[in-house]
Formats: sequence, structure tokens, C-alpha cells
Amino acid sequence: MTTRNLEAAMRPGSIAIVGASEREGSVGAVVLANIRSAGYRGDIYPINPKYTALFGLPCYKDAAALPEAPDLAIVVTPPGAVPKVVGELARRGTRAAVVITAGVGSEGGLRQAMLDAARPSLMRIIGPNTIGILAPTLALNASFTHIAPKAGGLGLISQSGAVLSSIVDWAAAEDVGFSQLISLGDMADVDVGDCLNYLASDPDTKAILMYLESLPDPRKFMSAARAAARVKPVIAVKPGRHQEAAAAAATHTGALAGADNVVDAALRRAGVIRVNDLEDLFYAAEITARFPPLRRGRLAIVTNGGGAGVLAVDRLLDEGGELAALTPETIAALDRHLPPTWSHANPIDIIGDAPPERYAQAVVAAAADPGVDAVLVMNCPTALASPVNAATAVAGVVTNGLVNGKPLLATWLGKHAAEPARAVLRGAGVATADTPAAAAQAVSLLTRWSQLRARLERIPESTGQVVADHSLVTAIVDAAAAEGRRVLDEHEAKQVLRAYGLPVPEIRVVKDEAAVEAAATDMLAHYDALVVKLHSRTITHKSDVGGVALDLRTPQAAFTAARTIREKLAAIGQEAALDGFTVQPMVRMKAAEEVLVGLSTDPSFGPIVLFGAGGTAVEVVKDSATGIAPIDEVLAGDLIDSTRISKLLAGYRDRKPADRQAIIRALLGLSQLAVDFPAIVGADINPLLVNADGAMALDARIEIDPSRIGIKAPNPRLAIRPYPMGWEDVLPVGGGRYRMRPIRPADAGLYPEFLEHVSAEHLRLRFLTPMKTISGELLIRLSQLDYDRDIAFVALDEATGVLCGISRYAADPDHEHAEFGVLVRSDLQGQGLGRALMLKLIAYARVEGLKRLTGRVLRENSGMLQLAAELGFAPAPSADDDAVMDVVLELGR
Repeated sequence: MTTRNLEAAMRPGSIAIVGASEREGSVGAVVLANIRSAGYRGDIYPINPKYTALFGLPCYKDAAALPEAPDLAIVVTPPGAVPKVVGELARRGTRAAVVITAGVGSEGGLRQAMLDAARPSLMRIIGPNTIGILAPTLALNASFTHIAPKAGGLGLISQSGAVLSSIVDWAAAEDVGFSQLISLGDMADVDVGDCLNYLASDPDTKAILMYLESLPDPRKFMSAARAAARVKPVIAVKPGRHQEAAAAAATHTGALAGADNVVDAALRRAGVIRVNDLEDLFYAAEITARFPPLRRGRLAIVTNGGGAGVLAVDRLLDEGGELAALTPETIAALDRHLPPTWSHANPIDIIGDAPPERYAQAVVAAAADPGVDAVLVMNCPTALASPVNAATAVAGVVTNGLVNGKPLLATWLGKHAAEPARAVLRGAGVATADTPAAAAQAVSLLTRWSQLRARLERIPESTGQVVADHSLVTAIVDAAAAEGRRVLDEHEAKQVLRAYGLPVPEIRVVKDEAAVEAAATDMLAHYDALVVKLHSRTITHKSDVGGVALDLRTPQAAFTAARTIREKLAAIGQEAALDGFTVQPMVRMKAAEEVLVGLSTDPSFGPIVLFGAGGTAVEVVKDSATGIAPIDEVLAGDLIDSTRISKLLAGYRDRKPADRQAIIRALLGLSQLAVDFPAIVGADINPLLVNADGAMALDARIEIDPSRIGIKAPNPRLAIRPYPMGWEDVLPVGGGRYRMRPIRPADAGLYPEFLEHVSAEHLRLRFLTPMKTISGELLIRLSQLDYDRDIAFVALDEATGVLCGISRYAADPDHEHAEFGVLVRSDLQGQGLGRALMLKLIAYARVEGLKRLTGRVLRENSGMLQLAAELGFAPAPSADDDAVMDVVLELGR
């Protein structure tokens, strides 16, 4: 379940409080008092068999006695009573309940009994062990927070009631308002993903804040977060950056927290802005509540203290921000208002004796500069000028927190003299920060959402398809699993890598020393030196037991090396583990770097791809980056660029840049391997040698889980659904042949030519509004899909690859209903291509388990209405637009 019945919890028309009380200090009394005092305008129904009335309201003995079914129930009973109460509410027709009660855990079966009681009527449960729920836009405070927040544009999701209460307290002091505050508690039913899905479509919510301790359903979370972050800023605090903190978080929530580097990668992949602590979240709340996101954050700094300005510049650059370059016109304008000793540069130092009017003039001039996106004004207290008067002057040039339409942030340093000035600024709608560092981070927050969105919307240069030998890998993995092994030997591992396009050296597996000598004789005709290694199904770290001999230049040297390896194993009692030897060429790559590429399986987020500095000191150097599988070439490039070794790979002095595409191909190959083979749970290629001429995997280790043999691809552990395979075919339609397949991100590059052959009239009929073309931003969104929710099929001319038509649908989070659209080139309409695309879409929707496919069609679009009727869609007048017909296909029929 996802958003089903959540509307009843977030916007209830009536509320029951089960366990309401008049006993002072009890949770039941506090929650009832908070609901009444906040001004909630819906019906309130206290339930407690001990009372007939509470605070002037009739009190009912149980849910069955209520005059109507309440939309929402707040449950504050003892733990043992919760399942019975939930069952009574569900039978009465209540659609959602917030279970504040703690102690409803898995031990003793109370948690499952509660869920079982709710399930028959699809009643949603928030909690247990929650502080409650608050909807300030409805004047609803169904919680035991100490104050009610004001209404505003921020949605807050918190897995900690204490954190939520602290944010409410802070927000009251900072005059920050909220649309919704949801304390999730133990997340027996409703979780972070559900709430993200709801808030993403909530028009009252302009930005979403999250305090996360665990993510029990990563795939749902990733799908919801990616959808939400495309339309509004999503900012998260996720504690557990250190192992001890992660353990504490897991103990608190009873769920896996995930390794922090993996969580960081997941949030980044979803487009979520991560901040480090609650103070950062407070500033994030204020800045996103007051200002829209910025595409760029070129900052002008106005200050009466040069040192404070330098501190702000340092932190701004640390955060990846930009210091604005003032135009000559701005310099001239400032010259007219400032003393000759002003800094004549940015930061704009207006000197310590600056009177109020000098502040106002400098701020206005800075905001008028076309190269400035935001202004930070700072004040250091002196005996020469009043901080309060300076704040009053700045407040006088501000409209809704903006100067000349640009965000204004203020930092009044100090405490005693600064607090009254900050109150003046806040009263004028100016965002304030206590320190230059906090102000710089605030500017960074305004730009990070746009930057993350821009990163997510980059288009890969190619489809990123990996050509692989699946049957070979299947045979290798199945054979190893049949022997009960969890690790492939080196020869098997390199065969798997070669099957997925990774470069590996020639390798020969032989039984004994004589065979080593024979193989060396043959191979030295082609290579100048060889490597001999032990071959073992049980010893994976060969160097640790002296099982590797390098730079062997004669057959006799190879023979001797093999014999020495056998003797070393015998000396430590491991000769029985020797299955033979491998003979390989000694790979010499001039000016090469050693890198690591690998796979791992996170217990929460499933398969992850790693890249970093390789070699024997990899654990010491700790230079690596992590990505959530599957990845494309853009994301693979990001992994490379996130490491320190990327600077060496880019070339320096007389060393040419390494073959970046060779590394990307290796990362894509491993990513696809994780998608195709659920039984492969880990892989290390260390080192992968790479230079200007290419790459070579010198050593490889692959780990399997025999219990996962037989699980079908794609890997169900993936936190992000991969490209849908098996849906590509070639169909003859009309007089042409078309390759139909699911859309890929790189297909955005096919749209411009396609749109040249689509008339403005046909665009209007498709999008229900006049439009000459489709914006670049929309094209990217149309081609970069979350395959968990959306699909599009493209029809490409088989001979030329030219895009000729597209069908698509977008499903609701509950995955029950989807809305479709179809568009064919104007010069190809009437040949049956639209029908073929729709049949493909309908077939896919049925396989996905959707119940209903709908479309909105202009009444004048007779061709589409006729096609819909022929395909079995039933027409009905639109409820909200007389010019539109809704067509509906029930897929279960």
C-alpha cells in the first residue's frame, strides 16, 4: 500500500481520540486539548468508556457508538488494547489511525495483530510510538507537542517524535510555517515512501524536510524520492554517518540503517539534498520556506567588517558557491554612496562606522547587479553604529524577503546586541543566520536542488547497452553453486568478466609443473614475460600464501616458480587446496594507474557499484565512490569524478589522460552483471590497470550466494528498477518496419527530428493545449523514467533508427491506475502505428498488474476517440473540462 487512504490522515474531516482523558498530564488529555486549542474545525469524537463527556464534548464508549465513521482516529490506549481498538475502528469505517501508543512491538504479536485488524478495510496505520500528526493548514494539532506550529509551505517527515517537537519549537521562534508534520514512529504500515508520495503531490507543500533513521523499503523510498525531488526540494538529515551512530539508529527503529556511504549515494541518486545535523536542517527549513530555488548562487556580500566578509567567502567556496563579480556600473553606484575607503570589490566592505542609510544603499546597489543572484548582508557590532538601526534600514528595502527580486540573507554577529536586530529582520521576512558559515550554507541550499536536478537530467551519449554471454556465465555460476562454493576461482571470475565486456589477459589453467612449463614454452613465443599463480577453489587471496610469481622469462623459470608455490603450500599444510596453476602474460602498461572496480550487496539498497584507487593499499588510501545499481555512463562518470585518483587519471605533466571510456565500460559491465545475476553478490577487480591506451583486469574475485540460484532477472534486490528487458521486437506496420522497445534516456536526442515532423495541431491534440514544440527540460523528463511507475515505448524506423512514434503511461503510486498518451509523426498517421504502440502499452500494463488505463482526449480528436473505442476503452465526459472526454480501459476484463 502507498497513498491509499492517506488523505484521510492528512486532511481529516473528523477525528476520534481513543483513550481521551481529563486526567492532567496524560497523553489522552494533552492530545485532546491540543486538537481543541489549535482551532480544528472538523468534528471531534472522544472515546473512553469511563466518561460520558469531556470538556463539553460527548464522549463515546467505543467506535461502534459513534454517530459516524471518523476519517482519522488517534489511539492513545495501553499497548494490549491497540489491536482490538484498531479492529473496532476499521469495522466502523475509519480510514486511518495514528497510534501514539508505544510498546506495540513485534514481540508478543501485538504489532502483527494490529496490522491484521486494519487490513480487511485497508485502514492505514501511522506509528505506533509516534508523537502524532499535525496539519497546520487545517489548524490540526493531533499530537502531544508543546505548541502548535503556524501554517506554511514546509512538509516535515520525522522518524523521531523528539526531533519533530524540537523543530516545532525552533520554527515558532523563527516564524517558519508548515503544511504537514508527520511523526512516523515505528512505521508498522505508513513509511517514508508513502509520505513522500503524498507530499510530492500536495499543492500546499513547497519543500519537504526529512529526519531519517532507517529506510525499511528502499525501492519504494527511491521511487518516491526521485518523483518528489523532480518537483520540489527534498532535504534530509540521516544520522548514522559513523558505525556506532548507525547501530544506535537501528536499535531505535528496529530496522537496517544501511552503510552511510550507500545511503549517501542513494540520496544523491534520488536528488535529495543531505545535510549533516539538526542545525543544518533548521537553516534548510528557513531558507526553503522563504525563497524559491536558484539555478545559480552568485553571492554579493555587504559587511561593515572585512574579517567577517573573508570568513563568509571561505565558507561560501567550501560549499561550492560562487562569489559574484561586480560590474563597473555597480562599482560606480557604490562609489556614489560609500566612503572612498570602501573595498571597491566583493565583499563590499562599507566600513565599521556605517550608518543605517549606507547599509540600505549598498544592499540595493548590490541587488541591482545583473551578475548577482543573492545578497548576504552582515553586521559586526561596534560603538560607532547601532545594529538595530542598521537592521531597520535593511528591512526597509525588503519585500517578502527579497531585494530587487533576489533573496536577501542577514547575519548579525554577536548575541547581546544582535538578538534585537535579528527580531527586526525576521519581522520583515528576512532570513537570518547566526554565523557566516550558516549563511554560506543557506545560499548553497538554494542552488543544490537545481544542481542535483540538472545532474539527474543529463543525457547519456549512448544507450549504455552491455552485450553479454549470459549462457556462459550461467554455466559457470551454476557449476560453482552445485559444488557448494561461494567464491569463483580466478579463471572462472575472469571468464565472467570477459563475458561482460571487461578486458582480461589470456589465462591458461594447468594441472602440474610440467604443464606449466609446456604452457610457458608456447606463450613466451608471444609475450616477453609470464606470471604463474596457484589455482585453488578455496584459497582466494593468493599473495598471502606466496601463490604468485611475477616476471618469469623462461619456461624453466615458470616450472621452478610452480614448484616453489607447491612447496610453500605444503609448508603451511595447504597443499591439498592446490587444484593446479594458472599461466598468464606479465601485463606491462606504460604510465598506468591501478584502480579498483567492484560490486557489493548492501543489506538495504541491494547491489552497489564501487570505483576508486586500487592496489594493495586500497583499505588504507580509502579513496572510493559508491553508486546504486543500475548505472548508466553519466553515473559511471560521476563515480570516477568523485574520487581523488580521478585527477591522476585526467593526466598531468607528460602523462596522457587515461582511457576514461574503458573504465566506464568496466563499471557498466559490472552493473549489468548485478542486474542479470541475482546470485552474484560481490566482485572485486583489483587492480584494473588503465592508461591512455585502454584497461586490463589483472586480478578478479567474484562471490556468489548459492541460495539465490534460480532467482530470475532482473535482480529483485535492486533499489532502482532497471531498463525493462524482453520488450523489444520488430513489427511490420503499414508500409514500414518498426523496432519497438522501451524508451532509454539517450532517446531524448531523437526527439528534435521527430518533432520537426509533428504539426502544431497534432501537438495540441496530444497535450490538450496549444504548443509549438516541447521544451528541452520536458524532453528530458519524457525520456528519463522511473520504470517502477512509468513506461514509454518508442517506434524506430528499422532501417534508419529515426523516431516515428511514442506511447507512454504514468501510474499512480498505488500502481492501480495509469494515464496514457500516444503521439505519432504527422506524416505517418493513419497507417496503424498508433494502434501498434497502444497494443504494446496495454500488454505491458496488464503484465504489470495495473487495473485501469485512462486517457484524456479532446472531443474534437475524433481519430483518437475512434482508436480508443476499437481498443475497448469506454468514453465518459470529463468531470472538470467540457472540451475533454475521459476514456477508460478496465484491464482486469
